[in-house]
This record gives sequence, structure tokens and C-alpha cells, in this order.
Amino acid sequence: MKFCDFSCKFAIWPKGESLDGSGSCRTFQAIYCKKKNRHVHKNMPCSEKEKMEGVKSKAQGIR
Repeated sequence: MKFCDFSCKFAIWPKGESLDGSGSCRTFQAIYCKKKNRHVHKNMPCSEKEKMEGVKSKAQGIR
């Protein structure tokens, strides 16, 4: 299972301050996903990464 994090090429810091109610400390991080065009929770399961991994595996002939 793949998770949403900042290693993803589609992940950027959200532009809004206090998006998660924690002020500037960003304890509960939200991520803006450019692929989904919306905010997502950091570390939630990421179906987009799963899809990309599946396509990559098929291209390399890996099962």
C-alpha cells in the first residue's frame, strides 16, 4: 500500500494558512494534491501512487 506524502511529484504544501486548525505549526499536515486538484490528508492511502506503481510494474514485466 502506498501513502500520500511529500515524496510524490503531485504533492505541494497547501497555500491556505491554518488549514487544519493547528495554526502555523502544521502538526496535522494537509497536502494539496495537484493530480486530484484538492487537499488530502498526509499519510492517507494514495490510489494514484498505486495506479502509477501498477503501470510501472507492467511496463517492466514485474508481477
